[in-house]
Amino acid sequence: MIDIAKLTELAIAYDAGDPRRVQHFMKVYAFCRIIGQREGLDAQTQNTLEAAAVLHDIGIHEAEHKHASSAGKWQEVEGPAVAAPLLEQVGADPATCERILWLIAHHHTYAASEDIDFRILLEADFLVNAYEDALPPNACQTAGDKIFRTRTGQTLLQHLFLASPYQP
Repeated sequence: MIDIAKLTELAIAYDAGDPRRVQHFMKVYAFCRIIGQREGLDAQTQNTLEAAAVLHDIGIHEAEHKHASSAGKWQEVEGPAVAAPLLEQVGADPATCERILWLIAHHHTYAASEDIDFRILLEADFLVNAYEDALPPNACQTAGDKIFRTRTGQTLLQHLFLASPYQP
């Protein structure tokens, strides 16, 4: 099993001086943890998902440097090469490492898979991006219809972005 705390420390060190990126991946990690636990993932899949959540955007700095863009496709291209040495440092076994790198390389390709760990990563990233980008409710509803597959993710989306505001 990957030591998520150690991996998080490494990712924070990599993103030093960029608190926005760190805040983003920490929120995605938190939502992945909650959704994965509520959906009943086994311990290995949960651990793999959490590691992928921490590293999902690790390629942004390289994308900006090489391509002058932080677009999702460039994150997917550059992320695995940045993530692999970090995973090696925390002793990820080859199969787990391969899965995490695949998740990083596809986390903006919504139709890449129906596997539960992939769907949860997409949902968690969308929940955070919807807030950070102040997406309108109709965009959130469309995403709910097209992207979200888990009951927990759909419930979170509903409560966060589609429910009426609290009225005392």
